[in-house]
Amino acid sequence: MSETPHPRETPDLLGHGAAEKTLLEGWNSGRLAHAWLICGPKGIGKATLAYRFARFILAGGGEGGGLFGGPPESLDIRPDHPVFRRVASQGHADLETVERGWADDKKAKQRTEIVVDDVRGIGAFMALTPAEGGWRVVIIDSADEMNRNAANAVLKILEEPPRNALMLLVSHSPGRLLPTIRSRCRRLMLNPLAEDVVADLLARHRPELPQSETVALARLGEGSIGKALALADEGGLDLYRDVFGLLDGLPNLDIPALHAFGDRVSRPENDAAFRTVTDLLTWWLARLVRAGGRQGRGMVEAMPGEAALMNRLLALASLEHWLEVWEKINTLFARTEAVHLDRKQAVLGAFLAVERLARSGSR
Repeated sequence: MSETPHPRETPDLLGHGAAEKTLLEGWNSGRLAHAWLICGPKGIGKATLAYRFARFILAGGGEGGGLFGGPPESLDIRPDHPVFRRVASQGHADLETVERGWADDKKAKQRTEIVVDDVRGIGAFMALTPAEGGWRVVIIDSADEMNRNAANAVLKILEEPPRNALMLLVSHSPGRLLPTIRSRCRRLMLNPLAEDVVADLLARHRPELPQSETVALARLGEGSIGKALALADEGGLDLYRDVFGLLDGLPNLDIPALHAFGDRVSRPENDAAFRTVTDLLTWWLARLVRAGGRQGRGMVEAMPGEAALMNRLLALASLEHWLEVWEKINTLFARTEAVHLDRKQAVLGAFLAVERLARSGSR
């Protein structure tokens, strides 16, 4: 299995030409916004774009102008460029990256949020004269993870930005940020990647996968290469087949098979499998609700037989009731993780809640 490069080490970005063009226009205008909020679903390339733009800025606006010496037409920086190498190795004096810090001195586990200590030095860093005579750049990945104190500290910097200092905030859920932070940033929205782009990226990063699995994972990824890669690494396709196989028996679940499945994915050493299953089941139910809202129009199957199963279930209960079950299961899984409830019972409870609704409509 090949290792996926960190966004700071990734030279290319596919599928976001419009966003790159917006950043280039800001640079070429000479009136670049001092802070950008790069938004969109997880795993679609937001952090990769942030590092790509940071390298461009730190290299003085790229590696040369466009045709006939005009303004730069691309954010490309060669992997052998000194700026690229220093950013990739976290050794560029004019780039500061803020992520969740470590929960202990052993650096075995990251904190669940970005705290004020993680952002405390940003103001002083941005106020310094750039070490290489150009710009200072800060990347916060992700801004959604800042707690209230950290967010307020960042807000003070945004209110009085230094010259030639740029802040790039990566955000999966901008609605969770302080309204005052959102109002002081220029928003750049990135859309989910096209399915063929996800498949292309999967083929690059996981060339050992058969084409049929690459296509299926690209579909399950729903526009997120990050999600597709995580599913590939965690056996997500096999787990999805198991989840779908159980659901396909509705309105009557195969209870022995459900117990065996629950035993397998709830073992202490199977953290990744449990989280993948909870994500897949809630995702599938969300797709069921969306399919019901559209009366099945535009439904794309991630696995043969999905459309028939969804239509069968939507005929057994109202859309409102399926939405209630989806919300109930989301709450159950969140509570299981938060207070360490029995994982097998959570899996059984989720599937049985789906069965109860399906059977109530089949009588």
